[in-house]
Amino acid sequence: MLAGCALIAFGGIAAANEITVVREVDSNNFDPHKSTARAAAEVLFMIGDTLVTLEPDMQTIAPGLAERWEVSDDGLAYTFHLKEGVQFCDGKAMTADDVVYSLNRWIDPATNSPVAWRAGDVAEIRAIDERTVEYRLEEPFSELLYQLTQSFATIIDEANVEALGADFGINGFNGTGPFCWVEWTPRDRMIIERHEAYSWGPPFYENQGPAHLERVTWQIVPEESTRTVAILTGQSEITQYVPYIALSQLRAAPNVEVTQSDLAFWTYFMGFKIDKDTVADPAVRRAINLAVDQEAMAEDLFFGEVEPAFGYISQAALDWNPDIDERLLRFDPDEANRILDEAGWERGPDGIRQKDGVVLRPVTYVFAGSTWARISESVQAYLREIGVDMDIQAFDATVAWGRLATQEFDMFGMSFPYISAGDALNLYFRSENVPTPNRMNWQDEETDRLLQTGKTATDDETRSDAYGEVLRIVHDAAVWLPLYHEPMTIVHSARMAPVVPHNIYGSGLYKGLDLRFLN
Repeated sequence: MLAGCALIAFGGIAAANEITVVREVDSNNFDPHKSTARAAAEVLFMIGDTLVTLEPDMQTIAPGLAERWEVSDDGLAYTFHLKEGVQFCDGKAMTADDVVYSLNRWIDPATNSPVAWRAGDVAEIRAIDERTVEYRLEEPFSELLYQLTQSFATIIDEANVEALGADFGINGFNGTGPFCWVEWTPRDRMIIERHEAYSWGPPFYENQGPAHLERVTWQIVPEESTRTVAILTGQSEITQYVPYIALSQLRAAPNVEVTQSDLAFWTYFMGFKIDKDTVADPAVRRAINLAVDQEAMAEDLFFGEVEPAFGYISQAALDWNPDIDERLLRFDPDEANRILDEAGWERGPDGIRQKDGVVLRPVTYVFAGSTWARISESVQAYLREIGVDMDIQAFDATVAWGRLATQEFDMFGMSFPYISAGDALNLYFRSENVPTPNRMNWQDEETDRLLQTGKTATDDETRSDAYGEVLRIVHDAAVWLPLYHEPMTIVHSARMAPVVPHNIYGSGLYKGLDLRFLN
């Protein structure tokens, strides 16, 4: 029955030299400056390019559209020398003017990009000639090259943006990547096809282009069981959206290969909008943290395939502060109840706590789909044990990102990729990032000062100390409920050549240049 449903949904087995990638949720759009969705990044890395790229080791910066670059001694000027012969999908040559336009649009206040901070404190970006770009900063930014590998720094075509207007990244996208936009049907599928002229891929790929595959279809399949059947029956050739309940079955299947990587980090958490009546009291936020058993969730929901999270980032990440290890909140429901009693939150006749007319019934926004349904329902059950009645409201990803930029909720579910404390903390805790991605409304001058110190530090000790202090501040305030850290897992058909997972922004297939079928 499931297999039949899958066939109807996918339209049958993919043609030779084409693949179907099943994934759980869609993006809200594919404008690199306006979407922070992983689903957007997965496609943007394939249909676009960045000045520099990141090797699978998640540490080494490699050439992208720039064949080489220099950095001034003071760390304020970066000069990028562009490759010759780069073309957009429509055949137009890419020049330094396209790079300047793209990066300036990213940081333009009119764009209102939620990730403009990733570009650093820009003084000026200018074209020196057709193949040379100077990127000048007001202050040093040690992570600039890493940030320029991200999908937000994708080089775009000004004429395409102007022609499509508000529909850019919705009804089309003219990029320089190894694949070209064909069609997007929201909540259903994205189809991209090989860019035949492409020959400027990153040097760490065996194949710099054109891609081996003629076409890639990104198919939305919310149901875990259907994704599993699709892989086992060959209706999908590859996915990183692997149901943990099925991993043992998939590992045992002779027609499937399973590959994992933990070279970068992806963490799931629930955040609190700290100025909302239900969660403004730090006692409530601490109690909620103490009420949830992350270790049991990791075993019961995810079959031991994930790592329980007690910190907001992995303790293996660069610049984690080990001094707070003993302060991390762990499962202790008795202490959670004691804290709430002491803070004056009394149980009503229905067992739900209230104080001064405020009922502990936090409205919680999450993404629709099996993963967040499972997580949120588990957390909801734990919280009922301490008298908190979490009101779960789930939204499809095409609208969820917009809803999560509002002030309509008290708690929210989110997951995110990062490689360091600075990468994570600058994303979520800068005051300028309210209302999104700083959905907690965390606005603290000391946090902002420390984040700026870490961001502009020119030595490891200064950076580490600054970020370590931010970690202490936000953990002590119980701004999040951390849930678990997830490895990158890719399952693919045994008919395909071995796949090296890439962890950049959780986009395991990255540019897809080496994806191919075995002879």
